[in-house]
Amino acid sequence: MLQLFIFFKSNIRHQPCKTNRYSLFFSLMQWLFFFTAFTYISCSRNEDITEYIPSAPDYNDSTMWYIEDNDTDGNGADIFYVVSTWEIDWYHDSMICHYADVWNADHRAHMTIEMSGVADYMKEGNRFYSPYYRHTTIDGWVTQNEDTILRRTRLSMNDVCTAFDYFIQHRDNTRPLVIAGFSQGGMAMIELLKHMDDSTYNHLAAAYIMGYKITPQDTLCPHIKPAKGETDTGVAICFNTVKDVKYLIPVISETCAGINPVNWHTDATPAILDDTVTVSLDTLHHLVVVKGYSGSEYKPYKDFINQGDIHSCEPWLYKEHIRKNINTRVREMTKDRFAERQKTADTERQKTAEAEGQKTAEAERS
Repeated sequence: MLQLFIFFKSNIRHQPCKTNRYSLFFSLMQWLFFFTAFTYISCSRNEDITEYIPSAPDYNDSTMWYIEDNDTDGNGADIFYVVSTWEIDWYHDSMICHYADVWNADHRAHMTIEMSGVADYMKEGNRFYSPYYRHTTIDGWVTQNEDTILRRTRLSMNDVCTAFDYFIQHRDNTRPLVIAGFSQGGMAMIELLKHMDDSTYNHLAAAYIMGYKITPQDTLCPHIKPAKGETDTGVAICFNTVKDVKYLIPVISETCAGINPVNWHTDATPAILDDTVTVSLDTLHHLVVVKGYSGSEYKPYKDFINQGDIHSCEPWLYKEHIRKNINTRVREMTKDRFAERQKTADTERQKTAEAEGQKTAEAERS
């Protein structure tokens, strides 16, 4: 950079007087361009060098999973759950890290708090699986910059897809499937719906996207079908809770679809929760609006969440309704599958009977 400066300084000094002001202008502009480019490249390289990326999880290692099996009769579903954000930016040997480290016991312990809490109500009659993954730290989300969030979460979403592929390869694929996630885990649900093949999707009872958005672009994926009621299957169930719609957070809750997680309506019909809380859906912004609940147990964080939205409540406030709804949708899928199998069996029996009748008729004619 010093050499560039000397070159342009010399160039300016030796220009003829009649063109000196123009040469000065263009030389300064050239110098500014090279300085800016050099600074950008230098900073980019420095950022790449100083950023620490934790080692990838090995999903063949049981350490990388939280699992609870509560399916006593073999008639339940497999639930794949993805946790939200638990870590802040941290340093490793003077290098900043924007991700959780799955090999760090403390980081796993943080994620386990949410995994075990959600499993307590989702596991009823089911098998619950949740992978530890290199989730993006809260600092990336606090920027509220879509480009920054998408760039940083790319690694996190890749971990989730890798874990899901391992899970699918090793599960009994005749069982109903439920996927669920909160916040960053909700983002993972969108990615999984896009990632899964049709065969996997055909076993999906529901995807619960808690505290994250569905965009119009997302709905172009044939696997992303917003839920319309309490019993439809193969659907995406999305809800984001606020005290008032003015507290919408664009990078999280600017959604094109939503459902009331108490009465499972997509219109404005209100529901009563715990006798005192009114829960209704704003049909313009597709946000769940609660009245009579302060959410004061969830403290505001860096002027980002829990400011009037009640983002942190999503997996907990409606847990009894979510538990019942999972079982309802699984029963519906099982019932539909039984009806399909019964119809197929009836068709086969009819074909067999017709074939036998034709043979008998031919034998009588001969």
